[in-house]
Amino acid sequence: MTLPKIDETHFTTFLVDLLNIASPTGFAEPAIAFVEKELSQYRQLELSRTRKGALVAKWQGKSGEAPVALTAHVDTLGAVVKEIKSNGRLRISRIGGIQWPTVETEGVWIFTSAGEKIRGSVLIDTASGHIFGPAGSETPRNDNHMEVRIDARTASEKETRALGINIGDCVAFDPRVEVTNGFIRSRFLDDKACVANIVAAIRSMAESGQSPARTAYFHISNYEEVGHGAAAGIPAEVAEVVSVDMAVVGKGQESDEFHATLCIKDSGGVYHEGLNKKMKAIAEKHSIPYKTDVYPFYSSDGEALWRAGGDVALSLIGPGIDASHNYERAHMDGLNATTNWIMAYLLEN
Repeated sequence: MTLPKIDETHFTTFLVDLLNIASPTGFAEPAIAFVEKELSQYRQLELSRTRKGALVAKWQGKSGEAPVALTAHVDTLGAVVKEIKSNGRLRISRIGGIQWPTVETEGVWIFTSAGEKIRGSVLIDTASGHIFGPAGSETPRNDNHMEVRIDARTASEKETRALGINIGDCVAFDPRVEVTNGFIRSRFLDDKACVANIVAAIRSMAESGQSPARTAYFHISNYEEVGHGAAAGIPAEVAEVVSVDMAVVGKGQESDEFHATLCIKDSGGVYHEGLNKKMKAIAEKHSIPYKTDVYPFYSSDGEALWRAGGDVALSLIGPGIDASHNYERAHMDGLNATTNWIMAYLLEN
């Protein structure tokens, strides 16, 4: 069986547009709506939303027995306003595992409860080299010393509140997307790259007139970065789940940016041996370049489902992403391998 051709131009355009939509956990509705609009053009899909706001697409397969599901998440790291300081600047509370040193000097958007967008940037509170000298570089990068400088005329709490900013307002970090020489670098490729993989697989199969061997559900979650994204929303009839999330690239890891990866174990333990063997066999049959790996500080939407009592076989695949939860980078080779693996799984299974 020859796999359908991937439209790389459409894939890249869709992914770049998705990356540029701010969607920290709890504020991911615009990204969910964007994916929903994209998938709505395929008459083969039956779309619905969960009460939590996740998107679920059902594609009736050739067989209705033992349906399968794939899940990926559109929510990202981010922050909310924790305190309005006496100098008018903001102390923020991080959403997910953002690392302070990676976002120092990064631009942000503050989304007020009144619907306004206000620009700002993240700085250490000893930022001026001409005032603090070497002490500025020695200041710990932590919750107590990082602040958002607002691009508006404010030097007090009162003036900042007058801008419409309140405690709990969303703060979204700039993704800084760039496509160059086959690489895509951006914040939040985790996990928007994998959402794009699923969308590309659906597009390629639909346009080639092919359909899944078994009924398939596609679950786009919106609370993964805080640990419970796919804990609900995948139908109880589903027998197998493939969680599609980034593969960790770095020192001590087997994964790289030019392959897809099958995760054998992460911080939550091992994945399902039987389904893992099936995924390996499918990849090898279709000459899909893949590696196997173990991730030490990692969990997935699939594990959230398992912890919630989901009685499914579970595997985790995804493209290699360098510098996870930092300024991330992927390559089209690894992205294409992941899309092909998804299609092969759906068509062969």
